[in-house]
Amino acid sequence: MVFYYQVRGDTIHTQFKKGVLELLVLSIVRDKDIYGYELVEKVREIVDVNEGTIYPILKRLTNEGYFETYLEESSEGPTRKYYHITVLGRQHQEEVLEEWNLFSEKINHFIKEREQ
Repeated sequence: MVFYYQVRGDTIHTQFKKGVLELLVLSIVRDKDIYGYELVEKVREIVDVNEGTIYPILKRLTNEGYFETYLEESSEGPTRKYYHITVLGRQHQEEVLEEWNLFSEKINHFIKEREQ
């Protein structure tokens, strides 16, 4: 059985989404420190995803030394855990982005050749 998710009105294969989530998370946190729920909302602007998918990625990336975390009080509720990308995380994000660009370029080239 194959599962598809909605992405801006289109469908996306589950495995495509799984493969790109780490890159999205790394790229968003690279831009600014962010707390978990805010990050989920940013990812949702691109790919339909639930919180239960993002938090394990955050935990793994933190355990691997790509993120550091800190707590900050919130006037809107409980204390929030913020994620900050490390130097190692920036390097990893650049590597994953390079891999993604090479991969997507090859796939797009392959598809365009067959459409002619």
